[in-house]
Amino acid sequence: MATGHTDPRRRERIIAATLDLIAEEGLAAVSHRKIARRAGVPLGSMTYHFDGMDELLREAFGEFTGDAVAVFDAYLAAPADREEAVEAVADLVHALSEGSRRDLVLTQELYALAARRPAYRELTHEWMRRSRIHLEKHFDPDTARQLDALIEGLTLHRALSRKPHDRALTLDAITRITTATGTPRKP
Repeated sequence: MATGHTDPRRRERIIAATLDLIAEEGLAAVSHRKIARRAGVPLGSMTYHFDGMDELLREAFGEFTGDAVAVFDAYLAAPADREEAVEAVADLVHALSEGSRRDLVLTQELYALAARRPAYRELTHEWMRRSRIHLEKHFDPDTARQLDALIEGLTLHRALSRKPHDRALTLDAITRITTATGTPRKP
């Protein structure tokens, strides 16, 4: 691994180390020194590649949310019809809830940061917008918004529960939202 000034992957390693550190120790424990040590780069690389911790965090969480949208795309790009899309949403909930604890923690850390700081709220808004684009390929915008919230809620409940609910409950919840006979909102 190159460690000189011409190391082309140094920036990527810093971002990866930042996300790993946040997932393991929490956002409050993150420092330039800890990130540099974990990334295996000189401390001066931190300010060479990023104007400060805020820029580094925005870029790291931006990469994380881009990866999360790619997961949505992987599950929701293939369904040919609404019925297949309902099944794909259920598969997505279970894949997310049974997946990486790292991603679950990073999601919650980002939400807490966004709740406090508007600049990070832009990241969450963009993440939700991009996720809903995939859902809107199969469902109307209001249903897509409801499903987006349901996916996050069911994922969190399954991931943190001592006895996670089964796929039948997930599928029932998705079916209720996607077949509801409520009055559509006017734009």
